Amino acid sequence: MATVSTVAFFALPASAEAASFAVTNSWNAGYQGEVTVSNPSSSKIDTWKVEITLPAGSTVNQSWNATLAASGQNFTFTPAGWNATIAGGASTSFGFIVNGTGRPTSCKVNGQACTGLTGAPTSAPATTASSRPAGTPSAAPTTSSAAPKPTTASPKPSTATPTPTRTAAAGTPLAANGQLKVCGTNLCNQAGKKIQLRGVSSHGIHWFPSCYPGAALDALATDWNADLFRIAMYVQEGGYESDPNGLTTKVNTLVDMAEARGMYALIDFHVLNPGDPSFNLTRAKEFFAKVAARNAGKKNVIYEIANEPNGVSWATIKNYAEQVIPVIRANDPDGIVIVGTRGWSSLGVSEGSSSAEIVSNPVNASNIMYAFHFYAASHKDNYRAEVQKAAASLPLFVTEFGTVSASGDGAVDTASTNAWIDLMDKLKISYANWNFGDKSEGSSILKPGACSSGSFSGTGALTESGQLIRSRIRTADDF
Repeated sequence: MATVSTVAFFALPASAEAASFAVTNSWNAGYQGEVTVSNPSSSKIDTWKVEITLPAGSTVNQSWNATLAASGQNFTFTPAGWNATIAGGASTSFGFIVNGTGRPTSCKVNGQACTGLTGAPTSAPATTASSRPAGTPSAAPTTSSAAPKPTTASPKPSTATPTPTRTAAAGTPLAANGQLKVCGTNLCNQAGKKIQLRGVSSHGIHWFPSCYPGAALDALATDWNADLFRIAMYVQEGGYESDPNGLTTKVNTLVDMAEARGMYALIDFHVLNPGDPSFNLTRAKEFFAKVAARNAGKKNVIYEIANEPNGVSWATIKNYAEQVIPVIRANDPDGIVIVGTRGWSSLGVSEGSSSAEIVSNPVNASNIMYAFHFYAASHKDNYRAEVQKAAASLPLFVTEFGTVSASGDGAVDTASTNAWIDLMDKLKISYANWNFGDKSEGSSILKPGACSSGSFSGTGALTESGQLIRSRIRTADDF
């Protein structure tokens, strides 16, 4: 299991920069570090540079929210661009992955020596993710009558210095961006600026109703600084098919709750089994006619019309989309629509195809995007290469991804998850992590029992996966 503990605090004289270093995850062959550069003075800092030395046998192989340069065992981190200036009393953070167990032996921030470096924690080997075929993790809970019992091997809460939360002055994502639109291959705000939304997906809202009270969305909006909440409404498996009016009401309530907190709401028509979306065409038209008419005046709604088509051709998916989109447009002409792709929304890769079939035969509609899903322990370099290629021609939105295997369970693959998030950040691809729920499985953000106890803020209620995703989402938006 991963361990989480603060390793050192580097104190500098008053009115000078300070840097704190923490290990947020560790395993038998490496660890994930985080450095927070703070400015205790009243004057702003225009730029910063952190220099870290590691012992032989340990090396930094990737970082985020900073530009990395290496020379032997010396690693220099400079701003990613947007985080160069630090206002008086504020701070910024960046993270990195170390191959090897050696902790920093020295540190400098803007040329001044850091002090107070202490020893390193120990850790047990990480468990190995199960090897399962690509597909969906979105299985029903093992039991539905009671919350699962907490496990005894939950990760410890992080003691790392927290990133400052969003302030009233900074505004909310919805206030900053307004009605979104697709411009070329990007998601853009009302001013035409290319942006990226970052957030989480619910699990099935009919299975885990106690996970989505106001306190949960408060935590996402103010503690996580999340931009987006995906509302996963299953169609089969006891979902919309069984209770259309009840589930439609639940969806609309969550849309309102997200709007009140300044977040975007992604309405997910969670088609899974059967994989042919045409099976639910009538239900889709009925559902989207209602929610689009009811929410047409809102600026925070995005429509995802088929979660994970599978076992059918792209032509079949395209035909379904071209029948459902006009139903939405008749009521909400401005809302963005996201179309699922072949092979569990893998752009066809999981079924031996590629994005080329979409590029050559796109959906005949405007203001649309295409869904891509991945699970970090199962989907790696070949999937990343396909996304890199597809993003040059298609507007992509990662409406669901997990840190574990495609089963939704198993060990967190930290390195692959960070590689994916780095790629999405680079390409400005918006994303929602699966899943903000407390089911006893690796992909869950919350520990078992957290929802019934009402524990949502901070890191104490979070799993290893939850702590990793929170640390990435909390960083400043580029709006």
